[in-house]
Amino acid sequence: MGSRHEKGWDRIYHRYRPEYLPWELGKPRKGLVELVESGRVLPGKTLDLCCGVGTNPIYLAKKGFDVTALDISDRAVAYARAKARSTLVDMNLLVGDFLRLPFSSAVFDFAFDFGCFHHVEASDRAEFIEGVYRVLKPGSAYLLVCFSHRNGPSWDHFTKEQIITLFSDNFEIESIKHISSIEADEVTRYFYEVLMKRT
Repeated sequence: MGSRHEKGWDRIYHRYRPEYLPWELGKPRKGLVELVESGRVLPGKTLDLCCGVGTNPIYLAKKGFDVTALDISDRAVAYARAKARSTLVDMNLLVGDFLRLPFSSAVFDFAFDFGCFHHVEASDRAEFIEGVYRVLKPGSAYLLVCFSHRNGPSWDHFTKEQIITLFSDNFEIESIKHISSIEADEVTRYFYEVLMKRT
């Protein structure tokens, strides 16, 4: 992700409190909760990419996952650290760039990505996918939630076929479904929820 994009996201968290950001729902994402509650993903060493103010990784930590969470914004990570302290949750929170993941290879059992991949520049997508692939253990799970083309042409986001093409060299796609979510600004947005396994 280029420096302009990084500064843009950091500026958003410095300018607005979380309750004014439509993607910060104050509760964990439904698909993540369903996956964990189903037992299809078991507690293990977990990476949350673009964690924002920490709602999803805190949920995972409470469920027994050993969580490392990353965001480009120091203000977002500060919010997440405060929230983790107030809920007595122990996890590793880092300020960092999702194109330069500061981890050894094959260390994570599970990766969760809500709202990260769909903001990666098209020219950086292959690098992003290779980075997630590198830090996951063989056979481990990756839950991706990314914007759908149904949000409208100006969004320039993905079809099911594009997602399959982009990820199939590195991951076995176990399920892909189209979902909608009423965000905090009361606008319905459309996503693909994709569960993959690292090959």
